[in-house]
Amino acid sequence: MPIDTSAKIFVAGHRGLVGSAVVRKLHQLGCTNLLLRTHSDLDLTNQSAVESFFADEKPQYVILAAAKVGGIHANNTYPADFITINLQIQTNVIVSSFNHKVQKLLFLGSSCIYPKFAPQPIPENALLTAPLEPTNEWYAIAKIAGIKMCQAYRLQHNFDAISAMPTNLYGTNDNFHPENSHVLPALLRRFHEAKVNNLDKVIVWGTGSPLREFLHVDDLADAVVFLLENYSDLEHVNVGSGKEVSIKELAELVKEVVGFKGELVWDSTKPDGTPRKLMDTSKLVGLGWIPKISLRDGLVDTYKWYLENYGKQ
Repeated sequence: MPIDTSAKIFVAGHRGLVGSAVVRKLHQLGCTNLLLRTHSDLDLTNQSAVESFFADEKPQYVILAAAKVGGIHANNTYPADFITINLQIQTNVIVSSFNHKVQKLLFLGSSCIYPKFAPQPIPENALLTAPLEPTNEWYAIAKIAGIKMCQAYRLQHNFDAISAMPTNLYGTNDNFHPENSHVLPALLRRFHEAKVNNLDKVIVWGTGSPLREFLHVDDLADAVVFLLENYSDLEHVNVGSGKEVSIKELAELVKEVVGFKGELVWDSTKPDGTPRKLMDTSKLVGLGWIPKISLRDGLVDTYKWYLENYGKQ
């Protein structure tokens, strides 16, 4: 059922990578009644504040993209924060959504919910079949609890809550921090800085052999709207590109898009990480959704945004 463009839609986490893309997509569709609150306007870990917001605003749709996120170092340093804050945000928003008769809620998770040694490509039913990756289990446990909470409210109360689990994302509003960004934005920044500083080479860790999957965040936003309109069921849904690329291919593509003319050198004394990580997206494809943005086009778009926002640093 198409989204009513005049409906009140609460996008929780609208300033983040995912939330901002969802807002852009909803604006494109002509949605005029988006409810957007910054952290200073509404602290989602505060139960009474969230309950008051829902009582006052009564949104019809809720897209829960708010979360405390971070890399391995942050997860290791602040495990209590990662599990507590994420559980608080999810619980408060899901419970208030049910209490105030939200028509539909979509909860966004992450591919880190799956076991460390899950089968590849990873199907939805791999969830809870084996131990998690220890480095981010605090975040993953919270996200799994969010999926289970949506399922529980559907089973007990017939509340239309669904969950989507995206693969590695990139694009507008990505984190390009030199220490704690993910592989794609980190490579983009490094090649850009090497180009600007006229360096003759860029050294990248590992052999370049691991395979990864990347999805442009605007494709995810498109999938979020598709699922809101077309999916109402118990099981979470994987959202990915379905295409694998080696880190070597990715680095060469980033080098080309940025226009770095120097040498790309692999430091094979450094670790490679997991050899393969790919989501099985056959469920979503079967529902009728496919991504539209190629990796090259997405990289061109992301580099353009990077130059506009970071290029002068």
